[in-house]
Amino acid sequence: MLEPGGPLGGVRLADRSRASLGRRRRLDRVARRVVALGGVLVITSILAILFVIAAEVVPLVQPPFAGPRAKVRVPLSMPPLAVGVDEYRELVYLVTARGVSVVRAVDGAVLRAVSLDGLGAARIVATSALGRGPFGVGLSDGRVIPVEVRFNVRFQDGRRVNEAELVAGTPIDASVGRSLRHLAYAVTPRGPLVVAVTGPRELTVAGVRESRPLAGPSRREAVRATAALRVDGEVTQVVMDGRGDYAYAGTSAGEVVSVALADPSAPVQRGIVAAGGSSVSISALGLLLGDRTLLVGDAAGGVSTWLILPDVEPAGLLRAHVYAPHTGPVVAFAPSRRDKGFLSVDASGGVHVNYATTGRTLLVLRAGIEGAGAMTYAPKADGFLIAGPHGQLQDWDLHNPHPQVTLRTLFGKVLYEGYREPAYVWQSTGGTDDFEEKLSLTPLVFGTLKGTFYALLVAVPLAILGALYASQFMHPTLRGIVKPVVEIMAALPSVVLGFLAGLWLAPMLARVVPGVFLMPVFIPLCVLAALLLWRWVPARVRRRLRPGTEVALLLPVVCLGGWLALRAGSAVEAALLGGDYHAWLLRTLGITYDQRNSLVVGFAMGFAVIPIIFTISEDALSSVPPSLAAGSLALGATRWQTALRVVLPTASPGIFSAVMIGFGRAVGETMIVLMATGNTPVMDWSIFNGFRALSANVAVELPEAPVGQTLYRVLFLAALLLFALTFVVNTAAEIVRLRLRRRYQTL
Repeated sequence: MLEPGGPLGGVRLADRSRASLGRRRRLDRVARRVVALGGVLVITSILAILFVIAAEVVPLVQPPFAGPRAKVRVPLSMPPLAVGVDEYRELVYLVTARGVSVVRAVDGAVLRAVSLDGLGAARIVATSALGRGPFGVGLSDGRVIPVEVRFNVRFQDGRRVNEAELVAGTPIDASVGRSLRHLAYAVTPRGPLVVAVTGPRELTVAGVRESRPLAGPSRREAVRATAALRVDGEVTQVVMDGRGDYAYAGTSAGEVVSVALADPSAPVQRGIVAAGGSSVSISALGLLLGDRTLLVGDAAGGVSTWLILPDVEPAGLLRAHVYAPHTGPVVAFAPSRRDKGFLSVDASGGVHVNYATTGRTLLVLRAGIEGAGAMTYAPKADGFLIAGPHGQLQDWDLHNPHPQVTLRTLFGKVLYEGYREPAYVWQSTGGTDDFEEKLSLTPLVFGTLKGTFYALLVAVPLAILGALYASQFMHPTLRGIVKPVVEIMAALPSVVLGFLAGLWLAPMLARVVPGVFLMPVFIPLCVLAALLLWRWVPARVRRRLRPGTEVALLLPVVCLGGWLALRAGSAVEAALLGGDYHAWLLRTLGITYDQRNSLVVGFAMGFAVIPIIFTISEDALSSVPPSLAAGSLALGATRWQTALRVVLPTASPGIFSAVMIGFGRAVGETMIVLMATGNTPVMDWSIFNGFRALSANVAVELPEAPVGQTLYRVLFLAALLLFALTFVVNTAAEIVRLRLRRRYQTL
């Protein structure tokens, strides 16, 4: 037999060693490649997410564009006074002096020419604004005929068939025997109403007042009244809101006059504002969708919008925006039927595409139709039509999907309808179709930072001080129990924490808020008192307590301090706050108390963040070389001096990283913020008010947002902001961590 230590045995051992070393090297190479592949996949996944989010955001910044779709000539003997189109942009109707003609948009062929019943020898001399349901046509004999063009769509043999129907109502005698210059018509809740310009400084209000008693048929009563306006120039334009509350008249002296129509039989001139520049004549008036913004155009080409605020003096009008001027007199406006956009056209055929919320002129176009005076916005806001005096008809395509999005509307203050001054507002939906979207992300960013601030205000001191005590003072056996328990806290689902915070913690805190604010005073006092009492305990008794287990005695003391604080809070509320701190806050400080507020979020989200900061900080503190602490103790420093002045600075890079990771956790938290706050986008640092965070806003509104629309893309922009915020914070944290590490690595 060969001995193990013989030559052959040595060869076998060497072969086995080389084979084992080769296997380890192969495993190391595989492991490195797997780890590298995993890292590449993680980075690729993050970049893919970023690409998807950015792809949804990019269309928000793409500029609008427009181009001619068709240019035709309509065989009309008279220039059109007004023009309208169906939602498919197939049929166009033109109002002329002798009636209404329906033509085909693609080639201008007249499909139907309708002369209004009862027109007789009179001719049409004026029309009210089209696109708002029934409109009025004013006749040369002083009558106004309500007219509505209805489009009936049906499908026959798989094809869409579109037909126009003209419905004329009962004429309203607005001015007996006198021709109407301009008119406004609306079907108000009280009945149809007409405001017509019947003289140089005279308005005539006429209509039918309907009253509906609880029992029996409704009663109709004719109303007519004349208002002599006290103005410098002659009346050149008039419009009326759809509710019939106010009429607005423009004059040749550049004035806009407000006339109250609360009682149509007694119109009252309310006030005058100078809307035209340097007394330039007002050449066009209009109302935006919703009738809360007045459009004013003048003979010098100026265009401005005025907010209708009845409580503002003198005329209930507040100037909102001034737009890019035209090169000639503004002759007509065409408001959009879907949003706050509008078109303006001048006498030389120049068309401006404007948006009222942003106060911007988005496009400047040249239609090339001299004397164009009739224009309409397509019902779907995807185009517009211009009619010229000699039968020219131009149909334009318009791509303008996100006109309300600018840097100022997303992050700056905006003057919205119904507001007296610019404000940061997030309100993406409303109860009516004429609602003005308010998409400011500033309140959401503010809410995100506010919730993070209060969460870290609770979590950072408790987590870092707890980690310092656990790593430097706690008994190893006790630390082996406490640290896993704290780490298990991180496994609690945030939806459970949010549920408990919203349904249990919020009502409970609402009853004991004064006591909660007294806890930082009473608990330290109780701990100090316990320390003084502990020093009176005989030394032989104190030596029985194992070093590092003092926390077992402090827990009852802390609980006692909390209980005393709650009791003292009730006494303070009864003695100093009138027995109701809610009323005291509102009466004395003007602060309202919302049950679901930042205080609740601070406790709930702080509870969720503590395990992360505690675990990483404790690991960093425990990793400090024992020789540093031993050297400090050998030089005569106490354990607390060593912990605070040696161990803590040395571990500061890791602690800073822990705080930044906790910051990222708080910034991205969704369910706790969603369930524990009122989820209201208000900008107020008060701890007693709620807020709305970016993450919670995305979670709430994204399921209901129409895909591809502005709100949908703005929510993706909010997600991109969250991504960028965490990226910037983590990058800054890494830079600071490396600098701190270089500073203390020489210790």
